[in-house]
Amino acid sequence: MAVEIERKFLVNKVKWQEVIKPEGSYLRQGYLLTDPEKTIRVRVKKETGYLTIKGKNEGATRAEYEYPIPVKDAEELLDKFASACITKVRYEIPVDGKVWEVDEFSGENAGLILAEIELNAEEESFTLPDWVSEEVTHDKRYYNSQLSLLPYKDWQGK
Repeated sequence: MAVEIERKFLVNKVKWQEVIKPEGSYLRQGYLLTDPEKTIRVRVKKETGYLTIKGKNEGATRAEYEYPIPVKDAEELLDKFASACITKVRYEIPVDGKVWEVDEFSGENAGLILAEIELNAEEESFTLPDWVSEEVTHDKRYYNSQLSLLPYKDWQGK
């Protein structure tokens, strides 16, 4: 079984502005299914489409299956079948042998910046960059699937 072990953190916006970043990638993604037990996502990144199926989180671990699909198919699936879409620019920042994926959200989630790191084991140690702040791995509001349903701009008491 394909497995994803991922931890998620908020980003300190002031410190993040000081980081020298590589060119980011614009992503558009939407959900064909958002269920507490599973999600089915379609994503367009550059000239490639992806179909991703994720299982229920067990801690920071969940089943994940991702397949490239033609970008035209991905765009049609997003336009015709996705319940809601999110957009963001993703930066990949290497830190001590690991890659942090930092997402600057746009649209209805503008103002939110999240950093994710994929691990080989939940207890694996890693370096926390100084621009990373609070861990939100277990806060479902920060799941992309949830952000598509209840965007950041609509949260009370951010």
